[in-house]
Amino acid sequence: MSLTKIDVVESICEKIGIPKKDSIRIVESIFDIIKADLNNGNDVMISGFGKWSVKAKKKRKGRNPQTGEALMVAARKVVTFKPSYVLRDKVN
Repeated sequence: MSLTKIDVVESICEKIGIPKKDSIRIVESIFDIIKADLNNGNDVMISGFGKWSVKAKKKRKGRNPQTGEALMVAARKVVTFKPSYVLRDKVN
């Protein structure tokens, strides 16, 4: 089962004891800050958790897996995540 945004909101409500409406605003604000920084080309690093970065991918040759037809995949940007050693140790 996946952890959803509402699960995070409810956990904040329970652990801190603040109203759900305030928890939603906090979570949304954090996500907005992360998205804005990534959109500006900055890396986002949360100590003890990990680092998000935006990487540029060049255009490349590809193929349609259904038809086998060759095509060019356009250049694009992707978000990557690298977990911290602390997180890796906790997971393992």
